[in-house]
Amino acid sequence: MRDYRFGQQQLIEIWGQACALAITKAFPLRSLAKKQPTVLVICGPDQNGSIGLVCARHLRMYEYEPTIYHPQRSSQSLHQDFTVQCEKMDIPSLSYLPTEVSYASAMNTRPVVRAQRQVQLINDAYNLVIDAMMGPDADCANLREPYPGILVTLKQIKIPIASVDVPSGWDVEEPSQDGINPEVLISLTAPKKCAISFSGKHFLAGRFLPYDIQKKYDLNLPEYPGTDCLIEL
Repeated sequence: MRDYRFGQQQLIEIWGQACALAITKAFPLRSLAKKQPTVLVICGPDQNGSIGLVCARHLRMYEYEPTIYHPQRSSQSLHQDFTVQCEKMDIPSLSYLPTEVSYASAMNTRPVVRAQRQVQLINDAYNLVIDAMMGPDADCANLREPYPGILVTLKQIKIPIASVDVPSGWDVEEPSQDGINPEVLISLTAPKKCAISFSGKHFLAGRFLPYDIQKKYDLNLPEYPGTDCLIEL
């Protein structure tokens, strides 16, 4: 993509807006179970997290009520810029997953009990979770806290999960047998190998990709309908 002078900020904005549009198609406002259209967006410190921030900003403009959870803040200036944009739009942000006791008290409870409290509160507070935590470059075999704990929680929640590009904890080359189980997957540019057997609702966002790059890598992408920037596969 560098040959075409696509900048990282440009790509993240394209992908993030497409992710937000996919959410509106998979979970229209009128279909949400709760009175308030609340959405929890979990953003990692790398590119997928930045895409999640842009997605949250656009969802706010589409009249959803996103809340951003940052397990770890990024030092990257671009990520910080996207964070400020969300703050300026009054999108609330969490530094840890909600619990029904104080954080200090929660740390003194058993991990299983703490996870159960988190699961119940997430189920009660939000209509869905957007997983923008990790991406295709994540080293899932060597995850460090807080990410393993977050994945344990996400495996137990009852509300839908929508994952960006690669579900967090999955190997990009193959589906996960014991990872999280998203209902929606939003592939970016082209589906990854791990998405081949995905059985949920699957969207592709990548209409901007130049035709010679599609031909070079034999991507065989589908035709997008009308002027849409994403397609359901």
